[in-house]
Amino acid sequence: MELKPGLSALVTGGGSGIGKALCLALGKEGIFVTVADLSEEKGKEVASLVAKENAKFHPKLEFPSAMFIRCDVTNTRETAAAFEKHLETYGGLDICINSAGISNPLPFHKDKTDGTGSWRHTIHVNLIGVIDCTRLAIQTMQTAQKPGVIINMGSASGLYPMYGDPIYSGSKGGVVLFTRSLAPYKRQGIRINVLCPEFVQTELASKVDSRFIDLIGGFLPMEMIVKGALELIKDESKAGSCLWITKRRGMEYWPTPMEESKYLVNISNLKRRFSYPMQFSFQVPSSFEKVIVHTLSHNFRSATSIVRAPLRLPIKPRHVLVKIIYAGVNASDVNFSSGRYFGSNDKEPASRLPFDAGFEAVGIIAAIGDSVSDLKIGSPVALMTYGSYAEFMVVPSKHILAVARPDPEVVAMLTSGLTASIALEKAAQMESGKVVLVTAAAGGTGQFAVQLAKLAGNMVVATCGGEQKAALLKDLGVDCVINYKTEDIKTVLKKEFPKGIDIIYESVGGEMLDLCLNALAIYGRLVVIGMISQYQGEHGWRPSNYTGLCEKILAKSQTVAGFFLVQYSHLWQQHLDRLFHHFSLGKLKVTIDPKKFLGLQSVADAVEYLHSGKSVGKVIVCVDPTFSPQVAKL
Repeated sequence: MELKPGLSALVTGGGSGIGKALCLALGKEGIFVTVADLSEEKGKEVASLVAKENAKFHPKLEFPSAMFIRCDVTNTRETAAAFEKHLETYGGLDICINSAGISNPLPFHKDKTDGTGSWRHTIHVNLIGVIDCTRLAIQTMQTAQKPGVIINMGSASGLYPMYGDPIYSGSKGGVVLFTRSLAPYKRQGIRINVLCPEFVQTELASKVDSRFIDLIGGFLPMEMIVKGALELIKDESKAGSCLWITKRRGMEYWPTPMEESKYLVNISNLKRRFSYPMQFSFQVPSSFEKVIVHTLSHNFRSATSIVRAPLRLPIKPRHVLVKIIYAGVNASDVNFSSGRYFGSNDKEPASRLPFDAGFEAVGIIAAIGDSVSDLKIGSPVALMTYGSYAEFMVVPSKHILAVARPDPEVVAMLTSGLTASIALEKAAQMESGKVVLVTAAAGGTGQFAVQLAKLAGNMVVATCGGEQKAALLKDLGVDCVINYKTEDIKTVLKKEFPKGIDIIYESVGGEMLDLCLNALAIYGRLVVIGMISQYQGEHGWRPSNYTGLCEKILAKSQTVAGFFLVQYSHLWQQHLDRLFHHFSLGKLKVTIDPKKFLGLQSVADAVEYLHSGKSVGKVIVCVDPTFSPQVAKL
């Protein structure tokens, strides 16, 4: 949401502490603010300060640009009245910040009361009050029929135990999971997020043992809290997100994808929830076209041709026939056409000629064989088997991957997305709080690697060639973008990261790999997922010598790991579900190169375009252009 004059916000607990700071920050943007608080003196003072800020934007108004409403968030009647008054005054509710909160006054096991000094009252204010105000905010936004943002104030104490005040910690933990469970409201235009800072120097935090404050690095500056809240308001991709703010690590989102993967259900088991809005009516032809490799060569165009093959029904048992809609283009298409994926024996690849080309595709099941009971005709599917540059494919049913729609974005999640997701988890053993470098970062797999590293709570560095690619990476949240066409990578890395890079996701090879090896930090891990710069030389892909590599990695306890996606097929569905989950929540963006490649006759053009270095994002071939307009985007 763009912060602009004329929007309106309601802030509970707005009379002091974090709530006050957020009211003033919104006022500086020209936003009308309702300050809801128990303290009339403090609340009116904040409303007056906000009104002064607002006067710069709204010199003449027939209604107050800021107002105070006395409100006890444990009293549903009072909170409902506050929201009604706000709606009546401003005609809608764009932003709601539920900031009211208290600490527990005494150890709960010694508490024998039920009043305002009891542990129950802490739960009523910190958790039940937040739930009730969130409910009222949603209803108000729905009544106004306008999109809105709700931020619930959690705490770092809701992410890890606070031994000195378990009631406070428990109440804030409830706020975190309650808010994260509201992510689906994004479909209605309402984004609900939770902010979890460590301690700020407020009246509430003054009750915490100063020795503990010192241990965690001291109080957070209020500016960091305000910055985090404004980020959650502005970033349209954030829904059900938890922003954790510490003085030690700065701002990072919690949990990391690796933590999330421990509890996420398999989305493929829920595929029946994704109903298809149209009926697919197409006849299975007697023959179809496909791209085959007829000559071993790294020159994909000269190595391949389009042939027509017969298509016979019924399909053999335990197989399915898939009508291909979109196919993905990969740097390794040229390695495949040269026979490098069929073993080291020079005679073995030649003996396989001709063989089908293409690594990945999405489409619709057109027919099923006997013994296939878990798949239905008309279902959208993805596949990662050789031969996807074809109009139809017969595939063993065990190789079918369940997807929500046969869209280009899903193709990008296959070889490219899965390589990034699995390689970073398994080969890189990625954690939070590291410096992660991704080379060729604006490409098909690079775009996933930078986002997954960022989601995991890391500082991300990316290399690319060109202003358009640099702009994409900045939009994806990369912390440091190095455009090698205008900057020297070695100089930038040495200046900005003198201690080296913790994790490197490398796909370029050649001089870039040498540079990355020299930039690796102590205990660093470098994962090689490809060598695109070496794929299309005059004589094809030739092995490189790295003299002194063993001595180099030994001296700094470093790890250099290779990653080949085929050997991790048992993880494909799990990680594809995870990628789609992030995408559906708006946490992951998928960039498709805008250049159109239509029909199988364009496959060679697409492969050459990818290797030209001009592509931005994933290069896709629409195998059936007549089908393309019917398919809604994800």
